[in-house]
Amino acid sequence: MSAELILHNAKIATNGVPSFVEAVAITAGKIAAVGRDDEILRLRGPQTHVIDGRRRTIIPGLNDSHMHPIRGGLNYNLELRWDGVPSLADALRMLKEQAARTPAPQWVRVIGGWTEFQFAERRMPTLDEINAVAPDTPVFVMHLYDRALLNAAALRAVGYDRNAPSFPAGEVQRDRHGNPTGLLIAKPNANILYSTLAKGPKLSREDQLNSSRHFFRELNRFGITSAIDAGGGFQNYPDDYGVVNELHRNGELSIRLAYNLFTQKPKQELSDFQSWTKMTKPGDGDDFYRVNGAGEMLVFSAADFEDFLVPRPDMLPVMESELKAVIRHLVENRWPFRLHATYNETIERALNVYEEVNREIPFDGLHWFFDHCETISDRNIERLKALGGGIAVQNRMAFQGEYFVERYGLQQAKRTPPIRRMLEIGVPVGAGTDATRVSSYNPYLSLYWLITGKTVGGLSLYPEENRLDREEALKLYTMGSSWFSTEDEKKGALAPGQLADLAVLSGDYFSIPEEEIKHLESVLTIVGGKVMHATTEFSKLAPPVLPVSPSWSPIKEYGGYANASEGALGASHSRALSPVCPESSTKNHHVSVLGDLGIWHLGCDCFAF
Repeated sequence: MSAELILHNAKIATNGVPSFVEAVAITAGKIAAVGRDDEILRLRGPQTHVIDGRRRTIIPGLNDSHMHPIRGGLNYNLELRWDGVPSLADALRMLKEQAARTPAPQWVRVIGGWTEFQFAERRMPTLDEINAVAPDTPVFVMHLYDRALLNAAALRAVGYDRNAPSFPAGEVQRDRHGNPTGLLIAKPNANILYSTLAKGPKLSREDQLNSSRHFFRELNRFGITSAIDAGGGFQNYPDDYGVVNELHRNGELSIRLAYNLFTQKPKQELSDFQSWTKMTKPGDGDDFYRVNGAGEMLVFSAADFEDFLVPRPDMLPVMESELKAVIRHLVENRWPFRLHATYNETIERALNVYEEVNREIPFDGLHWFFDHCETISDRNIERLKALGGGIAVQNRMAFQGEYFVERYGLQQAKRTPPIRRMLEIGVPVGAGTDATRVSSYNPYLSLYWLITGKTVGGLSLYPEENRLDREEALKLYTMGSSWFSTEDEKKGALAPGQLADLAVLSGDYFSIPEEEIKHLESVLTIVGGKVMHATTEFSKLAPPVLPVSPSWSPIKEYGGYANASEGALGASHSRALSPVCPESSTKNHHVSVLGDLGIWHLGCDCFAF
């Protein structure tokens, strides 16, 4: 039989044997054959679509083992993304322009994916600066999971005045007169940020459909063909899945999604999972859209949020009893599960529960895993291995490494997380980002972090023994991640019988200088044998352009991740020196320098670089 599609004259990384080939043939959405050009071109028939790869490097489609694309898609068209923006001056200019075009009662929202360490100025915006560029339009700027900055108009929109409520887990900062300044501080979790953000207007159903399609195409731009959705706060099942369900029914998904169900209310977790195990089951769906299991929130008493600006939170004494009830129910119903776990102390207690349940009801090959595991010990990696678990790692340290070093020291950061040790012990490991509210969704920032051990701001965290080579890192982002959606041998390699998902890269990932890795993009992304994204010499193959709605959406002007090569945001790279007013309303949340490491941290108001 002749192939439907042949891609040849390329450097194709297979993640198999041989490691590299020249051509690939695709039929019925799967890889039919790989090999030399002359071998594969023999499969050409009268209807075969043949694409010359122009000696480009091709990799298996990237698979993010932990991100939040369903929630991200619902909000993408609402958000002004600062991902990759090179300077604070550029970011504030974008904010000013977007505030002018955003109609009432809508807000301008900057929600995650950035850090002050990416900016030339190496500092956060002040509230005075935000109010100056947006005096009338509500602005909500969230930084990681540690704080949010609201201008005066946003404070009015959410009703935070002198009588603003106190949050049990968070702080509304006030001036000496008791008036909110606009700074919301997450202590020890992000509930105050989530609940305040939820007060903003939502997109209409039609705009959410458009927004989700744009976000998934944005992921295709980086060669992402699959993602495991980890649920998220204020992402209720099944209500908030209506949009992605409709896109799937209409054949309009451009990435494959396996989704986990995330419980939303403390003390109701077991009830949620009891209800969901009656409604659906893992594997329901198809290769494009399917149920994956439970988590990453299993019980609120086990959630150790990773705000390294505050001390490590101790989990409540009820953690074990609440977690055991949920884990027992999931194992009884053969539901894979995942649990957010930043610190070894939380992992230790969770493993105690898992081992106890396993003695009563054996896990017996059930795919379960921890997410994050920044400070997991060797002993707990071994315990996890004995129970058949995995670890999904993300580049959160690339965005928060400076904060971690400030609190715990550079020595502790060298194994945070201990990825090399995980692999030596033989634990399944998948790579990802935890986008979009902490890290950016750009997978090459994560690959760069795995390979170099550096943060977005350039701080070297890991010695050579805790870094990966380029092939190892790529395998974690492809084959490694497939284990976490129980799709082993189905995706992750360009091998006969596997799903035909691949990305043609803008540069040779295997040979370009390390600093250039984080600037890679895909110039041709194929999912199931169909072109989902194409540019440069492949632009004629691109799917039809999607209109943007609403008309004032930030992505219409700026897109998503900043493309510095286009010159729109690359003008300001100088390191500005400027005084910070001691009376600034972001008091105690400016940057200073820690020793001679060049680490910037919070806590000094007298200067900023």
